[in-house]
Amino acid sequence: MNVRSVFSVRAVERLLAALVLLFVPAACVTEDVPPDTCRGNFDALWQTLDEHYCFFSYKAAEYGLDWQEVRARYLPAISEGMTRAQLFEVLAAMTYELRDGHVNLYAAHDVARYGRWFDDYPMNYSDSLERKYLGRADEYSQAAGLSYRVLDDNVGYVRCVSFSSGFGEGNLAQVMADLALCDGLIVDVRSNGGGQLTYAARLASAFIDERTLGGYMSHKTGSGHADLSTPEPVWLDPFAGLRWQKPVAVLTNRRTYSAANTFVMYMKGLPGVTIVGDRTGGGAGMPFNTELPSGWLVRFSACPMYDRDGQITEMGIDPDVKVDITSEDYARSVDTIIETARRLLRERAAGGVSGS
Repeated sequence: MNVRSVFSVRAVERLLAALVLLFVPAACVTEDVPPDTCRGNFDALWQTLDEHYCFFSYKAAEYGLDWQEVRARYLPAISEGMTRAQLFEVLAAMTYELRDGHVNLYAAHDVARYGRWFDDYPMNYSDSLERKYLGRADEYSQAAGLSYRVLDDNVGYVRCVSFSSGFGEGNLAQVMADLALCDGLIVDVRSNGGGQLTYAARLASAFIDERTLGGYMSHKTGSGHADLSTPEPVWLDPFAGLRWQKPVAVLTNRRTYSAANTFVMYMKGLPGVTIVGDRTGGGAGMPFNTELPSGWLVRFSACPMYDRDGQITEMGIDPDVKVDITSEDYARSVDTIIETARRLLRERAAGGVSGS
């Protein structure tokens, strides 16, 4: 497969689609299809990940992951007398060793999902507090997947709950026009679990005035853990309509994940942009699905993405200003993260200061 030396976000998606075709289920393990036995499913899952998961080298350096050791540790738990539920439990636990929310195992009775990247940390988001800031249904505007209003200090507030909820260029143009007179802008992507990179790139395009490097992407070139292509640039093109020129704060928490994590990667370091809140949840690898002999689906990260400095953001992106919602503020129905962003934007608007 020929990969262009420079490609856009849409080209990235075409690349991913091509990769999916390469990894059809029968080719994901070996030329011989493993039997639908407990051992056969164990071997199929371990080997599929061994050959095609993209973060082994990175995670070996980060926390000492040894995939061969993982196999040796879990294999004794496999027996042909175990139930399907017991097999699922063992296989799920093995996937958790990767510490990757993009690695999931889907069965009719359950979905294996690694959640320590957010479960072990403060939520730093509340839908009841969000309703306070957005107001009643007739007090804020809705442009497809974007909800927005002007707060009482003339700061614009845009809530993007998911990048699975599409919004077109017309929607984005309307949001920019309606908030154009605001002194600053908050873009809240807390607890945004991702979706389509197209929408993440579209939203980021409203904050750049020229073609801008968004990051880099690689793909697997072989079955070895380090068999990855040279990272290729991912470029962002500026929005054709009205673009934001004033200070902006992007709000994050540990559940800001996948395509939302990529949006934060695009935004961090841009002039006038400050990331406020908690570290994002990561999920920097673009995933795809394949099937085990049992019919269970496995989803895993196949194409790593890197920020402008060439750093993998799989384990999350640190904010420029770290802040949690305090229990005292929560009791007063105050969102500490939003209020911190409002203060920063007011200060920068008053001082004519841009940048993080």
